Amino acid sequence: MDEKRELTFAEAIREGIYQELKRDERVFVMGEDVGFEDGAFRVTSGFLKEFGRERIRDTPISEAAFLGAGVGAAILGMRPVVELMFADFVGVAMDQIYNQAGKLRYMSGGQVKIPIVIRMAMGGGLSAAAQHSQCLYSIFAHVPGLKIVVPSNSYDAKGLIISSIRADDPVMFFEHKALYDRKFGHVPEESYEIPFGKAEIKRSGNDVTVVATALMVHKALDAAKQLETEGISAEVIDPRTIVPLDKTAIFNSLKKTGRIVIVDEDYERCGFAAEVSALIADESFDLLDAPIKRVATRNAPIPFSPILEEAVLPNIERIKTAIRETL
Repeated sequence: MDEKRELTFAEAIREGIYQELKRDERVFVMGEDVGFEDGAFRVTSGFLKEFGRERIRDTPISEAAFLGAGVGAAILGMRPVVELMFADFVGVAMDQIYNQAGKLRYMSGGQVKIPIVIRMAMGGGLSAAAQHSQCLYSIFAHVPGLKIVVPSNSYDAKGLIISSIRADDPVMFFEHKALYDRKFGHVPEESYEIPFGKAEIKRSGNDVTVVATALMVHKALDAAKQLETEGISAEVIDPRTIVPLDKTAIFNSLKKTGRIVIVDEDYERCGFAAEVSALIADESFDLLDAPIKRVATRNAPIPFSPILEEAVLPNIERIKTAIRETL
């Protein structure tokens, strides 16, 4: 095995889906542009040529229709991987996700399983404006019955997409656009799974806990490294999945540091950072030596202007300021 084998974030997701297509004939891919040679964001590149149109189904621009078709296929025993292209487009298919996919296993008393993966690109920082830059995973974390996966690197992306395809519940798989072309260390060639609800400590520290998701993990790590020169030791935790959430890892870190900053690119109001804050206040308030700090996307549409976008989204300086304030 080549210990130096590296893949981009997009390549890692592609390899995970490819290996599941080869392993299980019930797996198929459906969505906008997945049938083109390069696929959407190159994740499905070459799939059509190898697997054919029965298993790689390019769809019209009708998210409600093909999400509904995916849910129906999952009910009948298939394992669809459905791409919505951008998280911002998910609004037109909400009923299929939160009323159908999310609830049918419960409503059937467990007789029906919904093994569907809904992939979508998310995130700002690329001047893609208000309708192509949102994260929105907090909306779906609010809905019972859905698993929410938010990987930050290539190794996790491959392992989590494989786990998602093999899961018997609907999985919302969020991929940050700014990560697609980046490489993050070794990715094994063989197939492997990463369990849901198991966070990873990306950096150990003693003074403050920083919980961050997706691209924000890397911004938090950069901020922590810069603060070393000020004598500040920050521990950075990547939840990897926000439903289920590894509360234990967060609380154990907080026992050590007594301070916490949550960095979340979703909107601040009623977001993931707000949920983590509420969990700590409810279950581990006595561990706090300072107020909880949130660094999230401001409650405004994401601007097209790069300067204004930088002001709205979380960034390294805002993270550093929040960490200093807790100390």
